[in-house]
Amino acid sequence: MYVAGQVGLTVPQDAGDIDLSSSSVPGITVRTSDLELKNSVMYGAKLGYYFDALKWLGVETEVFNTTPHVKQQPITIPGIGPLFSNGFNLRVTTWAPVNIVARYQMGQFEPYAGVGLGIFFARLKDGATGESTSSTKPGLNTQVGLRYRLTNRVAVFGEWKFNYVRFNFDETPTSFSNIDATYTAHHLVLGAGYHF
Repeated sequence: MYVAGQVGLTVPQDAGDIDLSSSSVPGITVRTSDLELKNSVMYGAKLGYYFDALKWLGVETEVFNTTPHVKQQPITIPGIGPLFSNGFNLRVTTWAPVNIVARYQMGQFEPYAGVGLGIFFARLKDGATGESTSSTKPGLNTQVGLRYRLTNRVAVFGEWKFNYVRFNFDETPTSFSNIDATYTAHHLVLGAGYHF
C-alpha cells in the first residue's frame, strides 16, 4: 500500500464541440467555435495498493484539482458572427475512485500505466458578475509514469495523465441557459510517495 502527493502542470486542449441552447428558444441548439483554455497548476493525492499474488497489478484512487480558465477571446456563432467574451474562471476537480494500474519492476525503477473512471466536478464562473454554474460528469482518467524507489519505503515519480469528459452546464452565467462542452487535458506531474 502507498500514499502519495502530486503536483504538476495542466495543459488543456481547447474546449470543443460546444453547443449552446436557451430555454427562451426551445429546440434550437447552436454550435460555436472552440474555446481556448489556460495552462494551470494541478495538485492532489493518491492512495494505492499492489496485490501480493500479482505484484504487477494494483488499484489506486486519486483526487486532483486544476484551474484551466477560459481565456478572453471572440466566440464565433454561425449566422450571428463573432462575439467577444471576457473569459470565465473554470475549476475542475477530478476524483478517480478506481484506477487499474500495471507496473514492471526493474530494481529501483518501476514504469507503470493505469486507466480508470474519473468523476469530474467543474465550476464555471463569470469573473465580472460572480455568477457561476457547475457540472458533475463521469469521464476517462489515464496515466503513464515512472516511479523510482529512493528507499524501500520512499519513492518519487513522474507521470503523464490524460482526461476526457463532456460537461453540461445548466443555468449558465451567460445569455444561454445551457452549455455543453468537451474537456480534454494533459497533466505533467511530479510526486513523492510512502510505501507501507
